[in-house]
Amino acid sequence: MHTKAVFRSAQALSDAGFHVLRFNFRGVGHSTGSFDHGQGEMDDVRAALDWMEAEYPELPLLVGGFSFGSVVGLRTGLADPRVRAFLVLGLPVRTFELGDLREAKVSEARPLLLVQGEDDEFGNGAEAEAFGLHLGSGATVIRIPGADHFFHDHFDELRAAITGFFTEGAGREPFSPLAGARWDA
Repeated sequence: MHTKAVFRSAQALSDAGFHVLRFNFRGVGHSTGSFDHGQGEMDDVRAALDWMEAEYPELPLLVGGFSFGSVVGLRTGLADPRVRAFLVLGLPVRTFELGDLREAKVSEARPLLLVQGEDDEFGNGAEAEAFGLHLGSGATVIRIPGADHFFHDHFDELRAAITGFFTEGAGREPFSPLAGARWDA
């Protein structure tokens, strides 16, 4: 949660008018519990979605994640009809078995932004783009030249990619009917 890429992404989403909740999975930082190989972590994402829905019942939901969190968030969000869009950062295509996700499809109605460092050691830009092609017409892949897995020294490009996608790009559409959204003002 304190990773600079996650912090800057949360700022970008806030800039785009979203309410943002960042949280640690079980057993990370000060969170209780222990690592559950993705299963319990999916429960953590569902609990976060439930909380956001209770706090902001009038707003549609977006799921985002970084690295392992991107895999867990995507798996959870694809199965949850409340989720209207996805933000995937630093997808570890070399580290995790993603076969189940390769069969998933996103659409313009439920768009996905995948931002990958061109030099990501867990899956470079080309590998992430190849994965994104399997996800369908609703997937947008942005490759950041020179960026590693943590987007060190490329936070401005990361932030611009996210803000642009959700204010001017395909990510705007599921949220455009929101009254009072900053980009509608």
